[in-house]
Amino acid sequence: MQVSITVNGEQRTDEVEPRLLLAHYLREVCGLKATNIGCDTTSCGACTVVVDGLSVKSCTVLAVQAAGAQVTTLEGLAGADGELHPVQKAFREEHGLQCGFCTPGMVMASVGLLAANPDPTDREVREGLEGNLCRCTGYHNIVRAVRSAAQAGPAAGRVPGAQEVQA
Repeated sequence: MQVSITVNGEQRTDEVEPRLLLAHYLREVCGLKATNIGCDTTSCGACTVVVDGLSVKSCTVLAVQAAGAQVTTLEGLAGADGELHPVQKAFREEHGLQCGFCTPGMVMASVGLLAANPDPTDREVREGLEGNLCRCTGYHNIVRAVRSAAQAGPAAGRVPGAQEVQA
């Protein structure tokens, strides 16, 4: 089956199996390895990406369901000039990562969280990232990173090239 998806600002048309998960499409067909696969059951959040402005776990979406959508992975979050997105900067500055396995999904979930709630409390950050697991950090630095990214204003909840989502 043929599918057309805009991935990180690039329009792609690929032949895929109808049962191929978006996570596997991004990794195997597009070669974007930051989208990690940890569980294939929506439990860990390592595969979180932004689809049409909303963070989603890509192990729960078929590639064919994303046809016509704008998908952004961690690789597409930084600006064309290489400048880090406010959430990426905050994760680096606040030490919101350790081993790095959960980081791509955690960053993408944070972008989605900040798009919906530009100034979350600590509790709202913890609740908003509840479906993303980290085995290393204890979450304190991740919460601090998201709150720090919120200081950047609306830019923290935007992805390059994405259209604004109407609530």
